[in-house]
Amino acid sequence: MNFLLETLRLGVANLRLHKLRSLLTALGIIIGVAAVVAIAAYGEGAKQAALADILDLGANNIIVRSVKPVDTAGEQQQATRVNRYGLTRRDQQRLAETVQPIDGIVPLKRVGDQVVRGNVTMGSATVMGTTPEMLDIANLQVRRGRYLNESDTAPPVNVAVLGAEVADRLFPLDDPVGNTFRVDSFTFRVVGVLQRVGLAGGAGSALVGRDLNFDVHIPLATARSRFGDVRMSRSSGSFNREEVQLTELILRTPNEQAVISVADQVERVLSLEHEKTGDVTTIVPLELIQQAERVEFRSNMLMVVIGGLSLLVGGIGIMNIMLASVTERTREIGIRRALGATRVHVIAQFLVETTLLSCVGGAIGVGLGLLTALSMVLLAPVLEGFEPPVVTPVPGVIAFTVAAAVGIVFGLYPAIKAANQDPIVALRHD
Repeated sequence: MNFLLETLRLGVANLRLHKLRSLLTALGIIIGVAAVVAIAAYGEGAKQAALADILDLGANNIIVRSVKPVDTAGEQQQATRVNRYGLTRRDQQRLAETVQPIDGIVPLKRVGDQVVRGNVTMGSATVMGTTPEMLDIANLQVRRGRYLNESDTAPPVNVAVLGAEVADRLFPLDDPVGNTFRVDSFTFRVVGVLQRVGLAGGAGSALVGRDLNFDVHIPLATARSRFGDVRMSRSSGSFNREEVQLTELILRTPNEQAVISVADQVERVLSLEHEKTGDVTTIVPLELIQQAERVEFRSNMLMVVIGGLSLLVGGIGIMNIMLASVTERTREIGIRRALGATRVHVIAQFLVETTLLSCVGGAIGVGLGLLTALSMVLLAPVLEGFEPPVVTPVPGVIAFTVAAAVGIVFGLYPAIKAANQDPIVALRHD
């Protein structure tokens, strides 16, 4: 124990004699460890944000969406032609009767073109006819009022639940609940406002195909009776008519283990009528979660390689400086050997110095990496689209451990070279 303490004391004393050189020697280790910690924190923050967006869709859910097929008839559209595509009510019935196990299936039907209140027009709002089950299956929450219920469907009534952004823009100073607005030529009364969801601009928004904060939900029966199945749009001076019975279907499975099996069944059932037309697509959030985790693993491996290269450079710097130190301290080594120090003692002395350098550099690097991550957290609110980093202990521990190992590995050769010197030759060295 006394030998170890004395060796440690000597190592610290030798490093303090050349403070600037010691700091510059450890600089490669410091930068490498700091880069690993900071990059890991940013990668973890980005991953958690992406996973949160995907989880907002429901990890147990499967989304089936109508997709407009490529028009093979050319750009000229005849006014009498109706382009029929996408999901049908028959598809919904088939899926409900044949696909197992599912806890529920919710249809959505897009209607209307403009949402208007007074002189405020929201062409960006998306009006969706749906059923009361949408609240639970889509993991939505009501901020004010209530959601749709069964009494709104028989007979169909003109009531609506607004997304947070729609409510804020249409009713900036008024309470939306109880007030009215128009969807095209129809007047609707607001019965509830949804809690703001975090899909705006994120991975979930890209998957859903819209920002859920701009949604307007009305009863499905109302959507069908007021707007019908055929929508008309003007393009290049002509009118196009499209018939889409259902825009989306959301199926919920009992657990995550059943998602992949149910998704396969859904695709087989839909392929009976839609395989040739290709007018439906299936989105499985669970698969996207697994894909995000695989991407994160590959990103971590890339981070390890980059950090490893930085630590390798730092290790080479340590070896270079310690080899120079061996030459400078040749006479000291000879004196120690003449006084009875063994080769093991000399090796231990140099290993202690290199290990101290790398450990101190690793500790400074971890602190610098945490400081960088904290700075990015503070900057995140003012940088649009920048996800705040999330610090986890594992990257820091791994980086510090590798830094300590680098000190031992790259300090071993200089230490052995010092120990193998002939004491008599070393004593003659100036």
